[in-house]
Amino acid sequence: MPGKKVGGPEDLSLITNQETDEDLIVNLSLRPKSFSDFIGQKQIIENLLISIEAAKKRNEPLEHVFFSGPPGLGKTTLAHIIAHELDSKITSTSGPAIDRPGDLIGILTNLEERDVFFVDEIHRLSKNVEEFIYPAMEDFQIDFLIDKGPYAKTINFNLKPFTFIGATTRAGLLTAPLRSRFGIFFHLDFYSFEELVQVIKRSAVILNVPIDGEGALEIARRSRGTPRVANRLLRRVRDYAEVKGDGKISRETADKALSMHGVDDKGLDRMDRKVLKTIIKTYKGGPVGIDSLAATLNEERDIITDVVEPYLLKIGFLKRTSRGRQVSEDALKHFNISQKTDHQRELF
Repeated sequence: MPGKKVGGPEDLSLITNQETDEDLIVNLSLRPKSFSDFIGQKQIIENLLISIEAAKKRNEPLEHVFFSGPPGLGKTTLAHIIAHELDSKITSTSGPAIDRPGDLIGILTNLEERDVFFVDEIHRLSKNVEEFIYPAMEDFQIDFLIDKGPYAKTINFNLKPFTFIGATTRAGLLTAPLRSRFGIFFHLDFYSFEELVQVIKRSAVILNVPIDGEGALEIARRSRGTPRVANRLLRRVRDYAEVKGDGKISRETADKALSMHGVDDKGLDRMDRKVLKTIIKTYKGGPVGIDSLAATLNEERDIITDVVEPYLLKIGFLKRTSRGRQVSEDALKHFNISQKTDHQRELF
């Protein structure tokens, strides 16, 4: 589903994992349709194939599946592939889109046997909706209360056995009762450069864009370990190559195009640099609380924690401590900041 657009122009940079309408349309064409086309996450794929094959042999629905991990790594894609491998239909929604338990009745009662029900951002389900779905996951039943007081009565719906797939970027916010009802758990991690090169080359073929190995590697190096970002950068480099070059993507073309868009050789965009430089200049390298940082940047807290931080933590430019966020020596070196204050010397 399209992600919400927030904040100012910097939030709409190439690096953000919020999907625009254009991204949604293009990503549908680039999305792998089967496990054989899916690149990366090899152990997860192997385990899923075994679980799906076993479920088919027993003629049972696949156990409920829970995916967690940073945005853009393939959680939604894997849900669709699972449905494809099960030869079943998938019904997709998101946690914020389900306001009341009644909203689920029509969805759940229309599911056929072994169909897939996928809920993205599952950590944002309301408490009432979450409790309503417990018996559906456990016993394939839902109880709906109508009227109130002495006229109240419960209507029981028997559901056809289905597979519930939940996905979230913030697994820590999932309640224990809901988490315990999933049978299969997977955490998706960032991609390596080699895997991203494969993703980019595959997408380039689909988009009919000529690209050489060094050009693909240059885009991969700046893609934050995320296929969604890699595909987005590829499209922007393609535009540059068609207008300013000969239509072919080389290392030099990719470097010029991405530099124009403010994406440096570490994959940092303007928002990343703004966060790091604010901590360095305003808070002397940190530590600083996330709420104070968000207020200083005039950005929503979730944008920093969900979009910016995961990659900065991965490459070691940012540290989380009990006292707040602080930059690392690698971040200082990246910005060519060699002199530290006394406060920073104590930190490092």
